[in-house]
Amino acid sequence: MERAPGTRGRRSVTDHVPLRRNARFQLLWAGSAISQLGSELTRLAMPLLVLALTGSPGAAGIVAGARTVAFVAVQMPAGVWVDRWDRRRTLLAAQGLQALASALLTALIVTGQVRLWHFVTLAVLDGLCAAFIGPVQETAIRGIVPPGQLHAAYAQEEARTHAAGLIGPPLGGLLYGLGRAVPFVVDTLTFLAATLLYAFAKVPRRPAASPREAERRSMRKEAAEAVAWLWRRRGLREVTAAVMVLNLLGGAFLIPLIVLVGERGGDARVTGAVLAGLGIGGLAGALLSGRVSRLLPPGKLLPAVVAVFGAALAATALPWGAWWPMIPLVFITLSTPSLNVVMNVVIARMVPEAMLGRMGAVLSMGGMALKPLGPVIGGALAAALGGAGALVVLGALLGLTAAAAVLSRELRHFTGEPPEAADDAPAGDEAPHTPA
Repeated sequence: MERAPGTRGRRSVTDHVPLRRNARFQLLWAGSAISQLGSELTRLAMPLLVLALTGSPGAAGIVAGARTVAFVAVQMPAGVWVDRWDRRRTLLAAQGLQALASALLTALIVTGQVRLWHFVTLAVLDGLCAAFIGPVQETAIRGIVPPGQLHAAYAQEEARTHAAGLIGPPLGGLLYGLGRAVPFVVDTLTFLAATLLYAFAKVPRRPAASPREAERRSMRKEAAEAVAWLWRRRGLREVTAAVMVLNLLGGAFLIPLIVLVGERGGDARVTGAVLAGLGIGGLAGALLSGRVSRLLPPGKLLPAVVAVFGAALAATALPWGAWWPMIPLVFITLSTPSLNVVMNVVIARMVPEAMLGRMGAVLSMGGMALKPLGPVIGGALAAALGGAGALVVLGALLGLTAAAAVLSRELRHFTGEPPEAADDAPAGDEAPHTPA
């Protein structure tokens, strides 16, 4: 069986079994699914509790913002760390710290001693841990799933993400109704269960470069190496830029959509039901993404997904009532999981194993760099043009992005096939080998 770069010398009995019988991947996936479900439970319960204790929407925003800032700030150092040190210990330590932070918060809530600074401090700790967990999970998939099963593996990952997002918040609200501390107790238990499952998954320990070699190089140099590697990869570089624009404009439509539903007489319940279309489409799209992502190479799939996204956004403005936008929203998230799957496969195949952590950090930071501007743009357009006008403009901008992608020669010919191993390895690295 053909192997991706960086897998030479690896013994893998999983090459001969279907993905559903790959015990290490399924344990890793189950741990991630349980952990993510716990996080989604508190996604709604946390702001509800902060609002109940402080009466301040701003305080709830501070808590959420603190976690995001911590996550982004440590993303690149975390990626370098994952490429240097024992990945299995990093994953178990980070997940264990998340469980400890959740347990401390639960104890403070139960005893009535919780204060705003507790929320902020523990949110920062949670964000720091998440910044390490993500790169380890991504590199682990490369280490325990053979190349021919990567599409199926990432499709299963997409299903996990959308299922947790669809089930978690409503379940969190239900548990919160039973008692303020209940969602946080369950969250703690999910983190503990995930830690145990990760231990059984036996995530590959080390990347290609030896720790002694990594110690001789600065973290800044290693981060710059990853950025330079991406810049030299024509096609992948253009895909990354297009995805950044997609994230920017995709993050801008929520406020105009809320305004549109309100303009048509819909209340908060109608708005929530309309937004459920995103979860429904995302879950269905995740289930189909493994097959769809095989039909088109990334250079052709990307403009197709962006075009569907833009057309669906413009279609929400059709004057067919407050409930109508739910239908186009289903099509938005029906198409995007396929792009996520194919890009994950491309990264897993193209990026040298010793650089996977850093490259994941570079791509994540790049994707998030413009995202905070999205709500600002969406709010400004909604204020100037109304909900419908803003959505039409955003749809048109996405259409122009799709057209530019079609006209790009690098994108049209980008297949996502891995480069030659000799040209691909980072300077100074030896032949990659991943101990179990």
